[in-house]
Amino acid sequence: MSKKLGSSYWKLWTATAISNLGDGVSMVAYPWLASAVTRSPILIAAAGFASRLPWLIFTLHAGVLTDRFDRRKLIVAMDFMRGLLTVFVGVVVFFNKDSFPALDELTSITNLETNWPIYFTLLVTAFLFGLAEVLRDNSAQTLMPSVVDKENLEKANGRMWSAESLTNSFIGPPLGSLLIGIAIFIPFFFDAVSFFFAVALIASLKGTFKPVADDKPREKINFKAEIKEGYVWLWAHPLLRPMAIILGSMNGLGTMVGATFILFAQEVLETSVFTFALLGTAGAVGGTVGGLLAPKVSAKLGSGRSLAMTLAAAPIGSLIIALTTTWQVVWVVVVFETFFAILWNTITVSLRQSIIPTHLLGRVNSVYRFFAWGSIPIGMFVGGGLVSALTLVISRENALRAPYIFGVVLGLILWAMAAPRLTTAKIEAARKAG
Repeated sequence: MSKKLGSSYWKLWTATAISNLGDGVSMVAYPWLASAVTRSPILIAAAGFASRLPWLIFTLHAGVLTDRFDRRKLIVAMDFMRGLLTVFVGVVVFFNKDSFPALDELTSITNLETNWPIYFTLLVTAFLFGLAEVLRDNSAQTLMPSVVDKENLEKANGRMWSAESLTNSFIGPPLGSLLIGIAIFIPFFFDAVSFFFAVALIASLKGTFKPVADDKPREKINFKAEIKEGYVWLWAHPLLRPMAIILGSMNGLGTMVGATFILFAQEVLETSVFTFALLGTAGAVGGTVGGLLAPKVSAKLGSGRSLAMTLAAAPIGSLIIALTTTWQVVWVVVVFETFFAILWNTITVSLRQSIIPTHLLGRVNSVYRFFAWGSIPIGMFVGGGLVSALTLVISRENALRAPYIFGVVLGLILWAMAAPRLTTAKIEAARKAG
């Protein structure tokens, strides 16, 4: 078969790159806005919790919808909704711009009184945004096999993640710091425009993106029964079941560690808005290199060994960050952590896309992501609560470092338990059986 990815893929790639550019801009704007509204670790974590809670409560239902409706139309509708929500946030920030402290003064402010109206606005919009993101992302992952041939999935996914990393983490954050330096509300309008551009491109894709090829009428949606069908398939699979649980543990630990990262960056690393944006470029470097080299690394080392290295990278990175006060060191650590994260995704997402039956792809994928991503809001809540509790008995700086120490211990335990379950032989056997 042809190794060309085709025009539909490149439209999808371009749409992803544009929307992720907007996300990269807002990746600087949202944390700094939140930290200008409240300095409470638990409230900062709660805002992240609200955005990730839909992965716990809506993922399974999103899988049913993905297997029922045209996946292209779902992506278009959800990106349009996210664009509207971002416009709303931009308008609110615009009309309240004079109530925020100077952003570069936040490194020395620890007792700022919480601006409750703006905070609750962020909380509600973050939750709604998360709902749209869950359905959009599940649809996007199940869309890929309709766009490229099965043998090109790793290549297509790798290039897609390279584009995401380049725009989301390399170009977007510095641009975001420039825009937020002009006015705090501008990044949100920029992000909204990027969503609307992506909507236009995705809507122009040609082809059939319905999960079922025939035109027979379908019964009324029975969420319980259809979710159960996806759950039973995944739980019976000897590899995808432990893989989902392991990823959930990794994500839970990762968000526990990163729940209050904006405060860690401001108060421990003493980053300005621009320095924080530079710190964000580390994800782009690691992600871009990972997207390009991950298939080759997997082929050279074996998929099992590659996943074991990814499991080990997280606690090693957490240990280094826990002991440093220099943002440049954190930058290097994030480069390597992002590289290994992309390596994990390239192997596991492509595996799922190639072995899960098409008519079940949305539901099985959503059950997988329920286990893998449902732990994220829990990790955020635990991380924020841990820092808030420890500030009562130790210094604020040591409290902000504490989640990284916990991450080291728990990450090493996870590596020891999980690595033997994810061998190259098991992965290749699952791929052949699929």
